[in-house]
Amino acid sequence: AKDGSRMSKSKGNGVDPMELMEKYGADAMRYNLLTLITNNQDVKFDANIDKKTHKLIDSPRTEQARGFVTKIWNASRFVRMNLEGYEPGAPAAVTPEDAWMLSRLARAVAHATEQLETYAFGDYAREIQSFFWGDVCDWYIELCKSRLLDGAPAERLQVQRNLVFVLDTCMRLLHPVMPFVTESVWDALPASGLDDHSAEFLMVAAWPEPERFAEFVNEKAEKDFELAKRVISCVRSTRARYRLSPRAELDVCVRCGSEDAAVLAGQEGFVRSVGHVGAFVAAADAQKPEGCVSVADGGLEIFVHVGDLVDLAAESARLKKELAKAEKDLAGVERTLANEGFVAKAAPAVIEKKRAQAAELTATIEQLKAQISDFA
Repeated sequence: AKDGSRMSKSKGNGVDPMELMEKYGADAMRYNLLTLITNNQDVKFDANIDKKTHKLIDSPRTEQARGFVTKIWNASRFVRMNLEGYEPGAPAAVTPEDAWMLSRLARAVAHATEQLETYAFGDYAREIQSFFWGDVCDWYIELCKSRLLDGAPAERLQVQRNLVFVLDTCMRLLHPVMPFVTESVWDALPASGLDDHSAEFLMVAAWPEPERFAEFVNEKAEKDFELAKRVISCVRSTRARYRLSPRAELDVCVRCGSEDAAVLAGQEGFVRSVGHVGAFVAAADAQKPEGCVSVADGGLEIFVHVGDLVDLAAESARLKKELAKAEKDLAGVERTLANEGFVAKAAPAVIEKKRAQAAELTATIEQLKAQISDFA
C-alpha cells in the first residue's frame, strides 16, 4: 500500500485491479505499476480505499498515467489529421530540429532496448514517457506545425514522413508498457518509409533495432539544439512569470562561453522564430542592458528585455529569495559531505552526485549575486 504496509484482505487495503481498469483503463494501470518499480525498494501503490466498503476511491498516480494515454491519443490524432497528400518516404534531417529529433529517437531506441533486456522495467517506463511527452510532443510536434500549415509541398511532405516515422517508432517502443492504445494508433498509421507496415498487428511487428538507428545519432545537433532550447525555455518562462503575451517579441542578450556563443549565433534564426525573440545577441563579454530581467541557467546568463512591463524592484526581491534558498541548500549539502559517517558508508556514485550538486549550487549562488548587484 502507499503507506508501506503489505496489502491484504484482512486489512482491507487491497486494490482490485478490475476497479482500476474500469476507472482508468488497463494501459494506465499497467504503466503506473511499471513506473513504481525500483531496484531496491518495495512497490508502494498509491490508492485511496474506502475503509467501510473497501472500494477504490481514487489513485492519483494512475490518474496521471491515464493523462499519458490521452497525450498519446492527442499526438497521434494531430499527426493523422495532417497527412493529406502523404506518400511513404525515408525520414531526413532537413532542419536543426529534425536532426535533433532523429538523434534523440536513436538514443531512445538504444536505451529502451538495453533497459528491457536487463529487466530495468521501471527506468524504461519512466524514460520513455519523458522522451515521448517532452521531446516528441512538447518540442518536435510543436516545431513541425508551421511547416505542416505553411510549408511548401516538398517541405510539408518531408515533415509528414518524419512525423510518421517518429510516431511509428515510438508506438513500437511504448507497446510493451501500453499495448492497447499503441496497437490502435499504430494500426491507423501508414507505412513509414523504412517499414512497409505489413505486420498484421503491432505486437508481432519488428522491434526497432539500435543498429538500424545508429546512423541518425548526431551529437553536435543534439548539443546545439539543447543550447537553443535552454534559451527559448528561459524566454518562455520569463513570459509566463510576468504574464506577457507569448507573441510579443522580446529582445534577448546571452552571456556565455565563447564556444556556446558561436553555437547560439548560428542558431539565431531558430531562436528568434521559435522563441518570438526580437534582437538577439550572444557573447562572452555581453553586458546586461537597461530594462532587462536576468535568468540563470547553468553556464548561461540570459537577459530578457521587458522595458516598463515588469516591476524590476520586485524582480530584485525574487532573486534575493532564490539566493537565500540556494545558500540554504548548499549549506545542507556541505554538512552531508562533512559527515565522516556518510562519506565512509555511502556509495562513491552518491558522494560524487553530492559533490556535483554542491558545485552547481555554488555556481548558481555566484550568478544570483551578480544578477542582484545589477539592481543596486
